[in-house]
Amino acid sequence: MKKGGDMKYVIGIIQPDRLDEVLKRLTEKEIHLVTVSNVVGRGRQKGIAEVYRSHKEQGCLLKKTKLEIAVNEAYVKPTVDAIIEGARTGNIGDGKIFILDLPECIRIRTGERDGEAIG
Repeated sequence: MKKGGDMKYVIGIIQPDRLDEVLKRLTEKEIHLVTVSNVVGRGRQKGIAEVYRSHKEQGCLLKKTKLEIAVNEAYVKPTVDAIIEGARTGNIGDGKIFILDLPECIRIRTGERDGEAIG
């Protein structure tokens, strides 16, 4: 296996209320290794007030959920498709997906590297 070139780091920024649906879609595509963080940020809407679960969010930064997923090359498309399918509402603020090259990965417990460390 080539070092690094076979791995990608997928970052998804989504609406918090879409997390369960995205996780469900990822599980359906056999993608189980996900790190989730609650974050704040703004996009094109520039922090314009939005209604979230019947509560108006005001201010320059809005609550979002960040997904971080390390995958082997073969899982990039299924990962992206799962995030889009689960997160898309058709409204402004649905989110973004970033795909980065992942040069190296090491599993601490076993010392496995790269594609084997991802799983």
